[in-house]
Amino acid sequence: MKRTHACLHQPSWRLATRKVEAFVTRLGGHIGPVTFHLGRRRVQPFAVAPWHAEEPRGLPPVLAALRGDFFCLPFGNNTRPFRGEQHPPHGESANARWACVALERDRAHFRLHPRIRPGVIDKHVLLRPNQTAVYQQHVVRGLAGPMCFGQHAMLRFPERERSGLISTSGFAWGQVAPEPLERPAQRGYSSLQTGASFRSLARVPAADGGWHDLSSYPARRGFEDLVMLVGRADRRIAWTAVAFPHEGYAWFALKDPQVLTNTVLWHSNGGRHYPPWNGRHLGVLGLEEVTSYFHYGLAESARRNPANARGAVTCAHLDPRRPLVVNYIMALVPIPPGFDRVRAITPTADRRSVRLASRSGRSVETPLDVDFLQSGALS
Repeated sequence: MKRTHACLHQPSWRLATRKVEAFVTRLGGHIGPVTFHLGRRRVQPFAVAPWHAEEPRGLPPVLAALRGDFFCLPFGNNTRPFRGEQHPPHGESANARWACVALERDRAHFRLHPRIRPGVIDKHVLLRPNQTAVYQQHVVRGLAGPMCFGQHAMLRFPERERSGLISTSGFAWGQVAPEPLERPAQRGYSSLQTGASFRSLARVPAADGGWHDLSSYPARRGFEDLVMLVGRADRRIAWTAVAFPHEGYAWFALKDPQVLTNTVLWHSNGGRHYPPWNGRHLGVLGLEEVTSYFHYGLAESARRNPANARGAVTCAHLDPRRPLVVNYIMALVPIPPGFDRVRAITPTADRRSVRLASRSGRSVETPLDVDFLQSGALS
């Protein structure tokens, strides 16, 4: 076994370059914390659960390790069994212990043999010199049948109200979770209108009959909410971004929308008053790139549901002879004064960088290997 470090009470493997330091937990393969070096500043944008130093009883491993970003297979709560399979929340990939196959200073290869549906999952994490980015590739082999999956990135926002400006490359339609995310009788509270559809993050129906603006955060303290953005299939690259103008940086993620078809936004701002949350999970936004039906799990995603009835893709059909390859990039970039909400992210002509343009007309470039999303080249 490759040597691990005790990082925030989880045995973890460390990767580092001059620009990025990242830890990967043995339990669940969670990537976090991640430190980005932006000049003289060190920025840690990802959330780590406030109970990480505690030992609460009865928690699934995914909650014990909860931090940063992790791969879910199958994605979702998985409360209902599917064809005799009972998967844990977000799958064995987010709960089981990974083995380290190879570890170098700036890259690592991990492996997991799931037991509930036997097969192999290979996780590759890569940092590139002079880039403030984390590249991930998950290769799923040997599994057969319907499967939902996704990446589960979680950002921690500054306490200042609406400090982060959220934008995406576009979506066909959005919808609030069709069942109550939280119930007051169980000490949980939500603010959005259950099942409501919307076309803009800036105008989403509220439970009280009004509207909420989900395009900036943190907001609606004391509530937990979840929406799904159904992806558009007319592009090769899709992105989700959060600009922090006061802090002077933007976080963004890139994906292949043919593989990760939808986006789930989980607004966690102190609306859960039961253990281990206890009202203290504040200012966290999950920006989760998925092929799934909301956060419900495999049974709901694989069967007919209102979203796939409208043409959304909520699961894939795995072929043991053909691996599923999921490539994903997360990055941080400093932004100049006057840069507000990200309006577009486009590759440069040589495809060795991307340009982030803001609505205010300011822009910034950062080195990035965009072709990784399709090629998956790890060299």
